[in-house]
Amino acid sequence: MANDSAPHTPSTGNRISARIGAIAESATLAVDAKAKALIAAGRPVIGFGAGEPDFPTPDYIVEAAVKACREPKWHRYTPAGGLPALKEAIVAKTARDSGFTVGVNQILITNGGKQALYNAFATLLDPGDEVILPAPYWTTYPESIMLAGGTPVIVMTDETSGYRASVEQLEAAITPATKALVFVSPSNPTGAVYTPEMVKAIGEWALAKGIWVITDEIYEHLVYGDAVFSSMPTLVPELADRCVVVNGVAKTYAMTGWRVGWMIAPADVTKAATNLQSHATSNVANVSQIAALAAVSGNLDAVDQMKIAFDRRRTLIVDLLNEIPGVSCPLPEGAFYAYPSVQDLIGKSFDGAAANSSSELAAIILDKAEVAVVPGEAFGTPGFFRLSYATSDSNITEGLARMHALLAGASN
Repeated sequence: MANDSAPHTPSTGNRISARIGAIAESATLAVDAKAKALIAAGRPVIGFGAGEPDFPTPDYIVEAAVKACREPKWHRYTPAGGLPALKEAIVAKTARDSGFTVGVNQILITNGGKQALYNAFATLLDPGDEVILPAPYWTTYPESIMLAGGTPVIVMTDETSGYRASVEQLEAAITPATKALVFVSPSNPTGAVYTPEMVKAIGEWALAKGIWVITDEIYEHLVYGDAVFSSMPTLVPELADRCVVVNGVAKTYAMTGWRVGWMIAPADVTKAATNLQSHATSNVANVSQIAALAAVSGNLDAVDQMKIAFDRRRTLIVDLLNEIPGVSCPLPEGAFYAYPSVQDLIGKSFDGAAANSSSELAAIILDKAEVAVVPGEAFGTPGFFRLSYATSDSNITEGLARMHALLAGASN
């Protein structure tokens, strides 16, 4: 007779599934967390890690949330796909900001842009499907693709092209297994912005190839100088039936902690993604949705004021980076990141510590200069750093002064 009390012995020794075990921690959040932990321990660390505006969320948005907290109807479940009023406001906002006309049945409200991305990949991809992903890429894209069963196919870009992928490069990467292209402009981490002509050409190429485009428009309002934001399905309307737009309130309205994003897709894709979300998280927090409703329904005055500060800071940080021997940084056209090359510093020593990679160099800078940056390994391009200039002018000035003092003392 079997001993019912005998302990069960699993057939394998793996405690974590291969699918989850393969996921790398978000490098940007890891750097930010380490910087904050050091600050809490009393060290005067200056962080350039997380892409998080240093401004408070505008007052009118906060007040809408405070009012919602007091209304019992927002203490209950609401539709998994999002509040109807917020969906309607996003329809109007999308037409206003990008000229793209959509219906409420195409919109899914998500817990930030990351969930919108995962929902899109999980809904569209089957195991073995390939997704073309230009690099440098935001650290979450490849992980989200792989978690959904897809395979990222990396297309490398560099400073000679302004970190913009060409149609010819995309054509060279396509195979019979290609299902989609990830397109981002303005770019995280480089700040690159594609011209309208480039956006149209890539959209027409994707349309001709019959592949999907997942386009991340989270930085749509953060463009500078002569650069302009262009929405691909607006420039190539025929692509709308094979296009997913990801967006959110985090960057535009300084609402990173409120966790509200959305995806816009053909109605059948949105319905399938909503089914997924109904089992994963249900509705986004109602108070956050009411805050987002106030944000997207309002004007862009507060956004414009933040943009003026970001524009000033991008020039400041790039000028200071380029004064450091061995560092070279182009002027970004959008978002709020600088992406300098530190390749000339690899293989050198700093205050007795050798840096054989940009990852090691970032660790040395954190330890010895008390400045947190994200190494390029996180974005698919070793030999670079990403620095967020969504921080104060004084932090930029002090942080770069510390980096300069350390890095200028390089020895072979």
